[in-house]
Amino acid sequence: MTGRIEDARFLTGQGRYTADHDRADQLQAAIVRSPHAHAVIRAIDTAAARAMPGVAGVWTQADLAADGIGTLPCAVSFETVTPLIVPPRHALAHDRVRHVGEPVAVVVAESAAAAVDAAELVAVDYEALPAVVDPAAALADGAPALWAEAPGNLAFTFEKGDREATGRALADAAHVVELTLVNNRVSGVPLEPRAAIGEVDPDSGQLVLELTGQGVHGIRGQLARAVFGLPESDIAVFAGDVGGNFGPKNFLYPEHVLLLWAARKLGRAVKWVSATGDDLMGAAHGRAMQYRGRLGLDGEGRFLALDVDVVADLGAFASTAGPNAGTNAASTAMGGIYAIPEICMQTRGAFTNTTPVDAYRGAGKPEANYILERLIDAAARRHGFDPVALRAKNAVAEFPYRKSLGAVLDSGNFAANIETAARRADRAGFEARRAASAEAGRLRGLGVAGFLESARGAPQEEAAIRFAADGMVELVTGTESCGQGHETTFTRIAAARLGLPPAQFRYLQADTRLTRTGFGHGGARTMHMGAGTLVMAIERMLAKAQAVAAQMLQADAAALRYDEGVFTLGDGERSVSLPEVATAARQPELAPDDGPGLDTTVFREDAPYTFPGGCHIAEVEVDPETGRVEILSYIAVDDYGSLVLPALAEGQVHGGLAQGIGQALGENIVYDDDSGQLLSGSLMDYWLPRAADLPDFEVVLDGAPTAANPLGVKGCGQAGCISAPPTVINAILDALAPLGVDDIDMPATPERIWRAIRAARRPVAGGQT
Repeated sequence: MTGRIEDARFLTGQGRYTADHDRADQLQAAIVRSPHAHAVIRAIDTAAARAMPGVAGVWTQADLAADGIGTLPCAVSFETVTPLIVPPRHALAHDRVRHVGEPVAVVVAESAAAAVDAAELVAVDYEALPAVVDPAAALADGAPALWAEAPGNLAFTFEKGDREATGRALADAAHVVELTLVNNRVSGVPLEPRAAIGEVDPDSGQLVLELTGQGVHGIRGQLARAVFGLPESDIAVFAGDVGGNFGPKNFLYPEHVLLLWAARKLGRAVKWVSATGDDLMGAAHGRAMQYRGRLGLDGEGRFLALDVDVVADLGAFASTAGPNAGTNAASTAMGGIYAIPEICMQTRGAFTNTTPVDAYRGAGKPEANYILERLIDAAARRHGFDPVALRAKNAVAEFPYRKSLGAVLDSGNFAANIETAARRADRAGFEARRAASAEAGRLRGLGVAGFLESARGAPQEEAAIRFAADGMVELVTGTESCGQGHETTFTRIAAARLGLPPAQFRYLQADTRLTRTGFGHGGARTMHMGAGTLVMAIERMLAKAQAVAAQMLQADAAALRYDEGVFTLGDGERSVSLPEVATAARQPELAPDDGPGLDTTVFREDAPYTFPGGCHIAEVEVDPETGRVEILSYIAVDDYGSLVLPALAEGQVHGGLAQGIGQALGENIVYDDDSGQLLSGSLMDYWLPRAADLPDFEVVLDGAPTAANPLGVKGCGQAGCISAPPTVINAILDALAPLGVDDIDMPATPERIWRAIRAARRPVAGGQT
């Protein structure tokens, strides 16, 4: 089996994307969005819009409230020092808007053009209010207040670790380094923007939502329980092919609510397709954290303690999983791949007049690794340690290892990964290359960073294997693909274990009508949760099948062997194929104890985390006259445990590296400090890396299998996004160190680097620079 099963569909234009789909007699929706970051809604006049030709309806929050439509929920809970505040998030703004792009009204018409034209005629009388877009400023005394229920704009306070013990260890340390950093706000910018179609099934009366998204069971549950007040069985949610996600498509959005409500009200399907500008202002953003970190070391460079204070920007609302990124998710990776006896972290969540922030590729793990790896480099630079040797000295070497904040690492090749990366990067020859760059008027730097990812996501998953009437074997999973190649991977695993041709399998996912439950792909959990659970279902099915085959062959089950889809008696003279057994098992006299047929479902709970890790090294060259950075080489030595399809794992690394490098060098959601206006509202202002901005990646996959799942795999989907930002920034700072530049924030744009260089070259006594 070579190549991806999905590729034939994608390359021939047969992809099943929501925006390409239409329903007979469908309507189109357009959203009226707030142009203000913070304002009171005095009045909304929809008369002119409703009078436009082709308009089927124009509605505001008052209309939804009259129908008893509930608010969008925040789906996370965790132990806090001060309670998590979840203000009401209506599908359409209620009395006040709190960020640019917040939905205010919805227009439904016969065509998308008619809906957009009518939306422009909705007149909203706003009274502008002061706005605050910086999370630290939002928590300061006197900041504009977003919510009466959240005094001081404080959403929660979270703390984990022993603060007193950490403080004592820092006080006793020979060296303490401290940094105040920003993890810049970014957008997922998937190739396929958000889109959805709401309708009512004419036979069942179900509300049906097709969307470009993932986590369909979670979205259905939130729609049913919190929004519409219906049993889950009254709502169906499904997704076809998804052209990229990275987290922002995992969540329930106001548009989903509006489409289903309008479809029910009008008795016709209603479709909506976002534009890039809509997504930049309306889809969940990622990262958006500020933090102060302190790392203590003894005189020999051994890490003693890590203390991190975080301010996590939630935006205007507590989004579906948003508060988790800066709290529990970050804590599982805090401390990275290193043995640090004492760790403490505190996080304060802040409401700001900005788009809500939620899980974005890695969700907390990139932020935790970034502060630590920057601190390690600062310690090496300021106190004379070698940055590679310092990391190798402190890498966890004995397993299982319980980290200070509770996570247990069961395996890893951390020190070996560091050594391999340094060798593959030809670190020994770096100084000669640096000198050559200097002769050409360039500054060359080498950056290194370890990384640790905690991969699990939701701790439960269900998988099933079914024998369909048409002879196909159905693989049913609650994890869901958004381009990673799950269809190929799951089919390959099943084909190898069952000895059947790949063409005999049908892969089912992302449809609440076909799958009983599921928890999506978030948290790099697909292989160890989804595929691991499928393997358990296959093994359980084969045990049932062997008992049925034994009855068919009138033999002892222990005397049968299974190979290439056939049960064979030891003498080799009698055999029966798995499809024949599946047919026979439907007969009452041969049915397994748990009922007719071989169909088998396994629900797994509380699967252990897996902890991918590794070491990355980047070499960069900086033009001191322009601040432009060129990445000359990038080496990734990663541990993902056992590998099912190495090519797809490497592809996941490449994609994550591109996103992490994008964040390091230019991606940045920017709001005006005074007005709260979004200044990066199009791809003319939101920089994305192009192919020319990226080097040829060298990825070395050197894994230590884990016992956490039947496949021995560890998640690989988030690693590149975690490791690239500190690796690239450390390389830039290494290049700028001879000029006296000791710190720089992401994104390290040419302008920011140019200014840092000019500031470092300020004249000093004697006319020198």
